[in-house]
Amino acid sequence: MDLFEKCYNFTRAEEVMAADMYPFFTPIQEVLGNKVKVRGREMIMVGSNNYLGLLDHPRVKKAAQLAIDKYGVATCGSRFLNGTLDLHEELEERLAKFMKREAALTFSTGFQTNLGIISTIAGKGDSIIADRMVHASIIDACRLSFATVYKFKHNDMADLERVLTTISDDEGKLIVVDGVFSMEGDLANLSEIVRLAKKYNAKIMVDEAHGIGVMGKNGRGTPEHFGVEDDIDLVMGTFSKSFASLGGFVAGDKKVISYIKHFARSLIFSASITPASVATVLATLDIIESEPERRERLWAITHKMKSGFQAMGYDTGQTQTPIIPLMIKDDDQAFMLWKMLREEGIFTNPIIYPAVPKGQALIRTSYSATHTDEELDKVLASFKKCGQRLGLIP
Repeated sequence: MDLFEKCYNFTRAEEVMAADMYPFFTPIQEVLGNKVKVRGREMIMVGSNNYLGLLDHPRVKKAAQLAIDKYGVATCGSRFLNGTLDLHEELEERLAKFMKREAALTFSTGFQTNLGIISTIAGKGDSIIADRMVHASIIDACRLSFATVYKFKHNDMADLERVLTTISDDEGKLIVVDGVFSMEGDLANLSEIVRLAKKYNAKIMVDEAHGIGVMGKNGRGTPEHFGVEDDIDLVMGTFSKSFASLGGFVAGDKKVISYIKHFARSLIFSASITPASVATVLATLDIIESEPERRERLWAITHKMKSGFQAMGYDTGQTQTPIIPLMIKDDDQAFMLWKMLREEGIFTNPIIYPAVPKGQALIRTSYSATHTDEELDKVLASFKKCGQRLGLIP
């Protein structure tokens, strides 16, 4: 059999492209605040994870430029050898302080962060217990680990306890969840997870990719939101959302972070974060700490958009965050709505299997603290017009 036969037989993408219904890998030509230019046309962006609107902040861009002038555009090496800059260490100290942890460690991407943490901490004789809806990077990290992997029904605490009761007390146990689930925008039930972890002697790791900067009084994520920070063992975050950069980090006890630092293959055998990316995170961290009004504005926008969609008759699922999904269910209708919104000048993301379960297609919208009321009203009007034309809402 030809190894590439499956590649040659894959024609779905070309078929969807021919029908002008292909929504992926869209090349953005220019970013203009909350608008982007696609095919020469301006569109309002409501598909980005730029939650605090820092993507083009003058202080942030200046910090990146200065870092390039001082250090160049790359490190050309791994953190383990020649790729550690004083900037990396400064950022890790700042992150540990911000997260109220003993130590922090940065990775080149969020995906690599999860790969490194989980495959290093959990090994043969250990068990990983993960929510079925965790991010793909966690799923792949579990595959790399030699631990036994269990999954529990999404946010179902009774099922989590059922799984925990089947695991021997002799095994190390790691419960892994997303703090904010990235497609539906709902939250992990951390208060109950903490109770069960204590009862069954398990450690907890929370992926805060979409929670840092957004959730909690100070933006430290869902553990702060639920008041359980001291009960969470490892917190993972990414720089590609609120921090408007690229990379990821883990924060926790100093000895645990040191162990990950010296054994995580995705850290040791990968080039370190670029100087500009590190400087960007440092600058955005300053703003996150000094401008809480950005978070307040983001939540005002979230309430406006969620109530607006619900008033039209859209199902927004269980979201409790600035990620607001419109539950369409049918793939073709989701693609049709996406296309009609594109024609209205609205950039959204249609989400289908395997990112969500089969038959649960949705349009994922997400918002920035810098969206104007005029932009938001245009988005709502377009969703109403297109949804009515498709018969999705009254």
